[in-house]
Amino acid sequence: MIELSIAEIATAVGGTMSDETAGERRLPAVAVHTDSRLSTVGSIFFALRGASTDGHLFAESAVNNGAALVIAEHPLDLDVAQIIVDDGVHALHALARTVVARVRAHGALKVVAVTGSNGKTTTKNMLRSILEREGKTVAPQGSFNNDVGAPITILGVTDDTRYLVVEMGADGIGDIARLQSIVMPDVGIVLMVGLAHIGKFGDAAATARAKSEMVTALPSDATAVLNYDDGRVKAMGQQTEASVSSFGLDSSAGVWADEIEATVQGTAFILHVGDETIPVQLRILGEHHVTNALAAITAARTLGIDPKRSVAALESIERAERWRMELLRGPGGVTVINDAYNASPDSMAAALKTLVQIVGPENRSVAVLGEIAELGDFANEEHDRIGRLIVRLNVQKLIVVGHAARHIHNAAGLEGSWDGESVLVDNVEEAYAVLREELREGDVVLVKSSNSAGLRHLGDQIAGVGV
Repeated sequence: MIELSIAEIATAVGGTMSDETAGERRLPAVAVHTDSRLSTVGSIFFALRGASTDGHLFAESAVNNGAALVIAEHPLDLDVAQIIVDDGVHALHALARTVVARVRAHGALKVVAVTGSNGKTTTKNMLRSILEREGKTVAPQGSFNNDVGAPITILGVTDDTRYLVVEMGADGIGDIARLQSIVMPDVGIVLMVGLAHIGKFGDAAATARAKSEMVTALPSDATAVLNYDDGRVKAMGQQTEASVSSFGLDSSAGVWADEIEATVQGTAFILHVGDETIPVQLRILGEHHVTNALAAITAARTLGIDPKRSVAALESIERAERWRMELLRGPGGVTVINDAYNASPDSMAAALKTLVQIVGPENRSVAVLGEIAELGDFANEEHDRIGRLIVRLNVQKLIVVGHAARHIHNAAGLEGSWDGESVLVDNVEEAYAVLREELREGDVVLVKSSNSAGLRHLGDQIAGVGV
């Protein structure tokens, strides 16, 4: 964060200082935290109320770890400067808005924002890889994409930051618009409208309305980067005053790809940009990541970065993210694809297709699947669809973990004349016991579920790596 006085911070967040004499004291360029365990010397701690806890209870711990300023919703008995605000989250947004505006006024900062039902984090990581070769880049760690995570990322900019990448998630209408009001992007990317979190949105049309908030507020001097393979996203081009750049797997898009080949070594394709044809070899598994790569290349191109430089950066990436299509080599010649950090019906279908694409004729495909969360009334239907897809793809062994995912197991049994190919177990421990008995040399194992199902550590366990 940029250097500010405590009085300037109080003005930015609309708060009251507990000690007026501390107002002129300046805080160095320090970090902002909402987790007291991460607080460091000179940092700012926001005491936020959450659904299951209250940050005010941990403010003392933050101060003990070195926090020099606490922003809270009521005074605390702490020997440290405090700013009292009505709403901690609103204050966090206000400070982020002030900081990014000051940096923009002083330098050449460009902001790229990305949203979509799937692929946000991978695309963000790809953008970071491209942009950090061009100049100082700030991008979120992990999936910092909500009302708290996104502004924390934004507050990481300094006067010499050239690029800021912001991942914007949404649980409902208005979420993206609220994040966008903090920092108006120069480039806004929409990847796809899928079924992720559809239990919260209600239907795909509502999801599309939420994602379209990325482009509807963009000014005419900004650029909307849209996936032309998704009809709902393509239609957003009519909802924005910004310029439109497109990507996809069809030549109607401005940046497109064909000749896609997915192997255990990664994903190859031919990139087409105007009259240029560029071969690309990603180390990341899965042809669905080609779309993410196209989005990153297109966004970088709008910023004046040559596609060849973008391709060189993307080819250096070893994995999409921890627990996201992460390739692990296990004992006994077993290969594990650990993709259990998050899941939607679309991403699970894509991961299953990747599994069968990379399995050689002498190997066996094994899918270990858990619940796809946040599907609401669509849960049974979508889990059923995955179960039927598994049989049609000829996945050779299926282990379904947990009661909430049982419809995958049931549908697979109804779809084919299987005899023991599908097993339903209650928990991760039972799944590991089955795998320990069942796995054989050369098996390729996909572990996929929503984060809440807890299968990501199972993938590590199968491969024999540390958690």
